[in-house]
Amino acid sequence: MKRAGVTEHALRRAVREGSVFSVRRGWVALRDADPLLLAAARRGVVLSCVTLAARKGLWVTSNSETHVAAPPGSGHASAVRGIVHWSRPAFPRGPDQLEDSIENALILVARCQPHEDALATWESALRLRMVDPEVLGRARLPPAARELLESARPFADAGTETIFHSRLRWLRIAITPQVWIVGRPVDFLIGERLVVQIDGGHHVGAQRTSDIGHDAELMLRGYHVIRVSYDQLMNQWPVVQQRILAAVGQRLHLAA
Repeated sequence: MKRAGVTEHALRRAVREGSVFSVRRGWVALRDADPLLLAAARRGVVLSCVTLAARKGLWVTSNSETHVAAPPGSGHASAVRGIVHWSRPAFPRGPDQLEDSIENALILVARCQPHEDALATWESALRLRMVDPEVLGRARLPPAARELLESARPFADAGTETIFHSRLRWLRIAITPQVWIVGRPVDFLIGERLVVQIDGGHHVGAQRTSDIGHDAELMLRGYHVIRVSYDQLMNQWPVVQQRILAAVGQRLHLAA
């Protein structure tokens, strides 16, 4: 506060008047302050991992618990409700930070989350240009983060597309994301003629009508279209995979 030009007298008066309140030694907050930031300040931690990623608008598969980061031996952090990542950051944190850097958060995501979920978050960060892969590449990354950096690409329009692609990488057929066909991009083109569209929650109403029309145009031009819902992708993957393999077995991915 002093660095911001607020005098000690003005601060004490604000506390007396109730416009700000003490959080812990050296910290005060406005009455409408963010509850998560308040909790972080009280415990001497920073919001990180999937919690920080979600706050920044990145794709995360699960964010049911609060994830924070703290240096090894930080006493207050032991009382945190949620997941505490005890580690030294690859990118130094300022003493007044309550939110981790995106780079540090992604490194923790790599260690904390299943591979395909972590990959979806990393690809979301690359697509939104929130991180520079060259900067990350020069950092001392743990093996899991290094592997994600090498495999992540900035092309997925959503995390569901990353997960779909990751699950079919073993298939020895070209799977190309975001291909422009008949005036619009399709999520994936398998081979030359098999189109896979991953539907999200917005595929209703006018959007759904437009999608149906585009599917018809694709089929009239010799493409075969498979649509996959979010629930099918996340909870019924064996059925989805078998449907795609059946199409490939019938050579529907090949041009006539």
